[in-house]
Amino acid sequence: MPPRLRSGPVGRVTDLITVGVIVLFVVLPYPEAVFRTAAPLLPVALLPAIAILFRRGWPLTVLALSLTCAIILSFTGQVSPSSLIAVAVSAFAVADLRGRIAGVIAVSTAAGAVFLSSAAPLGGDFFDARTLQFVFVIALAGALGDATRSRREFAQAMTERAERAERGRDDEARRRVAEERVRIARDLHDVVAHQISVISLSAGVASSALDARPERAREALATIRSASRTVLADIGGLMALLRSDDRGDASDLHPQTGLAGTADLIAQFADAGMPVELHDESGGALVSPASDHVAYLALREGLTNAHKHGDGAAVVVRLKRRDGALHLEIRNGLGHRGASTAGGHGLLGLRERVAAVRGDVRAERADDGFLLTVRLPVAGAA
Repeated sequence: MPPRLRSGPVGRVTDLITVGVIVLFVVLPYPEAVFRTAAPLLPVALLPAIAILFRRGWPLTVLALSLTCAIILSFTGQVSPSSLIAVAVSAFAVADLRGRIAGVIAVSTAAGAVFLSSAAPLGGDFFDARTLQFVFVIALAGALGDATRSRREFAQAMTERAERAERGRDDEARRRVAEERVRIARDLHDVVAHQISVISLSAGVASSALDARPERAREALATIRSASRTVLADIGGLMALLRSDDRGDASDLHPQTGLAGTADLIAQFADAGMPVELHDESGGALVSPASDHVAYLALREGLTNAHKHGDGAAVVVRLKRRDGALHLEIRNGLGHRGASTAGGHGLLGLRERVAAVRGDVRAERADDGFLLTVRLPVAGAA
């Protein structure tokens, strides 16, 4: 790591104060001769003041140099407060910048070396209060350095956790937006595709009956007009949903018709020229409101697909209760366009809706036709 002589304005002020304190303790006129530094040894006493400027880049080297100077002065018969202060400052830097393990080892070594070497100029008294106070200062500096590092790491951890939480919220927001787009696309298909199919079918009826049966053509045109108004209203509702900031408005804009609307739905297709045979063998099986709505959507999707891909023959709709579930079967013949058992966006959305109420969907070719089977759990069934 390159040396850092300064670390901003605060770092420069701290360096000047530290160097000033070390130099001051070199030149102070101590009353006891043991603390006074002889003139020939002044370079050794002042060397830590210069080295301390490099403590941020090389804390271990500066600590070793300051400790060496203190030991040299001790064996010349002097206790050097300036070198020992430099040792304490370096111990703080090591514990702060090099981690707990390195800090404990370095500070313990420095405190032990000062404890042993300081006895030389004090007549071999290891427990002299003047020596012990320097040992205590070095240990305290190491503890403060470790506390500073721990506080900084804690602040960094909290910052990283907050950033991760913010990224998680952004990811969740993007996921919700994607889900909302899928839901809107599904609703658009549900509420619009049916009416467009009715318009298309009625337009064909009106075109074929215009000359031979004008009254039938007028009825088809009336159906087209009614379906057009309905689809415009549905699109307007979806646009209102997209522009609305109140999530509570969404429930009012979703179609909630259930199997009670089966007769009206079949009548719409019958009026448009597609015959439908209904066989209700369910015995009034009770399903949840959500399943009831999904069953209606499944019926509408099946009839719409029968119009798109069927051969024009009657579509057979059968409702029956079996094995604790309501089974909805829609069977139609296949025209020249055929049909895919995989289904398009409509069947994909239907599978998702049926799965949401713990049901399942099966689409398959059967007897030169197409069979859509929807199974929905009956309320109260295991």
